[in-house]
Amino acid sequence: MSERGAEFFGEWITNNVMRGSVGADIISVAELTTKLFADAKAVGVSEHEIEEEIGSAYDAILAAIVGFEDSGKSD
Repeated sequence: MSERGAEFFGEWITNNVMRGSVGADIISVAELTTKLFADAKAVGVSEHEIEEEIGSAYDAILAAIVGFEDSGKSD
């Protein structure tokens, strides 16, 4: 049942985090979390379905932003 939430989250992250410049500050991540849940609700996916599979949506969004930022840096 929660696999649908994880799939939605993965697609949403690709479209909303990986394609734009998003900061890893508290307000940006909180706003993205709110947007995630609003977008999910619009297509019939509940917050519970998402968080059941990925854990805290806030933490997962923050990790995606940090990981994306880190992948662009050269050593």
